[in-house]
Amino acid sequence: MKELTIISGKGGTGKTSVVASFAALAQNKVLADADVDAADLHLILAPEIRHEEDFRGGRTARIDPERCTECGECLDRCQFNAISPEFVVDKIDCEGCGVCVYFCPVEAIDFPENICGRWYISETRFGPLVHARLGIAEENSGLLVSLVRNQAKVLAEEEGLDTIIVDGPPGIGCPVIASITGTNVVLIVTEPTVSGLHDLERVGGLAAYFKIPTLACINKFDLNEAMSDRIANFCAGHRIDLVGRIPYDTLVTRAMVAGQSIVEFSDGGVSEAIRQVWRRVEDFLGDKD
Repeated sequence: MKELTIISGKGGTGKTSVVASFAALAQNKVLADADVDAADLHLILAPEIRHEEDFRGGRTARIDPERCTECGECLDRCQFNAISPEFVVDKIDCEGCGVCVYFCPVEAIDFPENICGRWYISETRFGPLVHARLGIAEENSGLLVSLVRNQAKVLAEEEGLDTIIVDGPPGIGCPVIASITGTNVVLIVTEPTVSGLHDLERVGGLAAYFKIPTLACINKFDLNEAMSDRIANFCAGHRIDLVGRIPYDTLVTRAMVAGQSIVEFSDGGVSEAIRQVWRRVEDFLGDKD
């Protein structure tokens, strides 16, 4: 089983559009949307949910007024000032450390797990999809990313599928680390801008730190070909295989509005460029056997 994770150093590079096209082109795969803070792959794939569960992560203290003797031990122990003089825990200030629970002499403080969101197993026109939705202002997104990836692996094993394609989150934070750790290949989707190059350097460095084979493609390369050449030179000097340059075309937006990947919507230059990228990625995955 091979796992490909597609990431970007910043949002808006066209990463999910590329993933949606790969979903249309790949065979025998499970799809996973690991961008749990702002998942949008489902907008193109129109999944039909067949299984869903709550996602629980972290804990918040809760004082039971019936058991509490108002001794003040929890007030003295809490380093985050999350407990009011009325012995009520502020859910926003509580860091879930559990110190108040441990030291309460009458065991008046409950410590339940938080429901932070939901995760889903769905069916799409391209095969199964594992995806999730993190609650507003909730934490533990890295843990939810790991859950999505693990469920995708279980599903692939159960259904005898040999490839997992992961739509990873942007940036270099905890969710990105959770999305690439242990994956076989990383594909970075970048764009020909100063910020695109800067963020490629950051996320490429992250992948290099974890010693993950790394590929890159430049989306909308023809908007600034001089910058595209700079990106190509950077890749050549940092052991990142540049597997394609995708031209700009307003058809991509029209495809998204129609709820389709660009390779479904059109046979033009953009579609052919993405097909070529996929062929090179597929060959690279095969070389890792």
